[in-house]
Amino acid sequence: MIGAGMGAMAAAARLAVAGHRVAVYERTGTYGGAVRRFERDGFGFDTGPGLLAVPAVYRDLFVKTGRQPLEECVELVQVDPSARHVFADGSEVSLPNASRAGVVSALDLALGAGAGQRWGDFLVRAREAWDRTRRPLLEEPLWADWRVLAEREPYPAVPHKRLLRTRQAGTLAEIGAWELRDPRLTALLESHALGYGLDPRDTPASAAVLPYMEHAFGTWYVRGGMRELARAVYERCLDRRVEFVFEAEVRRILDKDGRAAGVELADGSLVEADHVVAGVAPERLSAMTGHELYGPDDLRPTTGPAAGAEAEVEVAPGRFTVFLALRGRPGPGAAHRTVVHAPDRTAELDRLHRAGDEPVRPTVTVLRPDDPALRPDAEHESVVLSAVSAPVAKGAEERFADLLVEAAEQAVPGLRERLLWREVRAPGAGGEGTESGFGALAAPALAAGAGRFLRPSNVTALPGLYRVGGRSHPGGGLPHAGMSGALVAGLIVEGPDFQGSQ
Repeated sequence: MIGAGMGAMAAAARLAVAGHRVAVYERTGTYGGAVRRFERDGFGFDTGPGLLAVPAVYRDLFVKTGRQPLEECVELVQVDPSARHVFADGSEVSLPNASRAGVVSALDLALGAGAGQRWGDFLVRAREAWDRTRRPLLEEPLWADWRVLAEREPYPAVPHKRLLRTRQAGTLAEIGAWELRDPRLTALLESHALGYGLDPRDTPASAAVLPYMEHAFGTWYVRGGMRELARAVYERCLDRRVEFVFEAEVRRILDKDGRAAGVELADGSLVEADHVVAGVAPERLSAMTGHELYGPDDLRPTTGPAAGAEAEVEVAPGRFTVFLALRGRPGPGAAHRTVVHAPDRTAELDRLHRAGDEPVRPTVTVLRPDDPALRPDAEHESVVLSAVSAPVAKGAEERFADLLVEAAEQAVPGLRERLLWREVRAPGAGGEGTESGFGALAAPALAAGAGRFLRPSNVTALPGLYRVGGRSHPGGGLPHAGMSGALVAGLIVEGPDFQGSQ
């Protein structure tokens, strides 16, 4: 196993239970991939995902790999409200967790009569897209005929009274313009795509499943910080006798008779294996093998969010993060998560994939976990601010951080007066557990969009070599990472006839 990310560890635990001897080689000094923690002066901060959707993925992992269920290994807390949203016009709404009726009522009250009904109707259509894509995009290996998923838009058409016909949205932006018809509802919808670095103007309508997943399965926090989930998975691997070797970089994948047969480490040592599972970026994996890993019909990774000539001039966005240490108690009623939407949607989206010297104020997510484990005492608070943007020019990081703090003042009263210190983490810095450094993003696989939003299969053209993690099927995000591990384990244990997780 190459890499100790969440997907790789999920695969390792399952394979060990199935009777395989599993060794994990991780080039850094710890496990968890992007699920890390930063600590200073008694304050703790999640440096990767701050919340969990679809906890059933990890509940299933723990059921299938041992006697102790997930809830005995970590404390899961349902976040309520799911999120508070502050819009560009100053209006705001707090959305209850996993309650369609509650969300409809809250939106009607905050944004005006009819807003909640339009959002509720959208969620019904989003569920249809979810039902059509859940198994092929989350629970099954990537279809050999993946083009069917690439060409067919699963989000349903909507009757249009004026046109006396149905009209099918092709992008998230079109859903907002045609169906939601309110810039605040559009911002609410598009924030789920922005969190993965996706531009809603060219992201397929099938991405409606992203807000639906949060609505249907709720938003959850792991007490002690999300790093506790990584710890629990790591300890489950140890319980199943998985061996971890840290500070061990894999230089090359060995092959024998046209099949993966082990790895060569940076120190020159060779390790033989019957199967090799790699949780690394596709380009790095290809360099490790010296083989063509994609057959003529395989889905290949794209170079950026858009295929074609423009892809060469676009840059990959990342998550820019600011950690805040505050004096004083949070105060009653403080939302765990507040999303402060950008004042200029067009400027934000135009900046998403194109680097520029002058940053613009983005949509900012403010996380304020009321968690004693993340603060020195009850008279202090740790806060994480994050925004997704193209790389910020060198020397402009502090100016961009100022924009995030400015936005966060709408979520944290008296923020500047309470501030003890801040730490800024720009995308790509430090190489903290990800292939592209801190803040690297990997979006979940999505149907339609000509295949640009699908991810390469877990199997490769080199027999015995498998891909796992956010850069492979079924894409990025904690639930998808867990499922990639389940799919790889199933393919190894059951062979090419494996049809998916039950």
